[in-house]
Amino acid sequence: MSMKKSLLALALAAAGLAVVPAAFAQNAPDNGGWFINGNVGRTSIDKGPYDDSDTGYAINGGYRWAITPRFALGAEVGYNDLGNIHVKNIFNSNDVVDKGKSQLHGWTAGANARFNIDPQWYISGRAGLYSWKGHGLSNDVNPVRKSLDDTSWYGGVGFGYNFTNNVSVGLNYDYFDAKKNHVDLSTDMVSVSAEYRF
Repeated sequence: MSMKKSLLALALAAAGLAVVPAAFAQNAPDNGGWFINGNVGRTSIDKGPYDDSDTGYAINGGYRWAITPRFALGAEVGYNDLGNIHVKNIFNSNDVVDKGKSQLHGWTAGANARFNIDPQWYISGRAGLYSWKGHGLSNDVNPVRKSLDDTSWYGGVGFGYNFTNNVSVGLNYDYFDAKKNHVDLSTDMVSVSAEYRF
């Protein structure tokens, strides 16, 4: 094959590859703009006097900027209630009296990102500040119940499915850091989510 034919074949192949992202961009969901989402799932604490799980929820809203047809970066604010976890009983598997339950809820403010693997499937990430209030037992020889509040951090990852340009559902893992004065209420949450984009 001559040099001219090789260059022509290479140019045609490059032109063909250039068309693929353009075709994808026409079918990809528009991740940019305002959004609102909600999560419901299982929360758990396995630190200090706690080793149990409960149901928690979160609601978030914000705005994403479409950096490329596949990738969007944004800001979010939200609120969550991470349930009430029973104190573990060192003598048997029964729950301890109800007043020993943990309580954790708070406000989030941070950044989020979304990447479309293809037009239907996406992966996501989020991280930011967590302003929380909680009640819980200290991890001491003689535990004391304390009411606390502080600002810490949260982070999470997820993946999901875009039903339309505006609606998607997902599965997420989030971690909310909440430690102060020998009380560790830091909570894991595995949840399902639904999002609407305006």
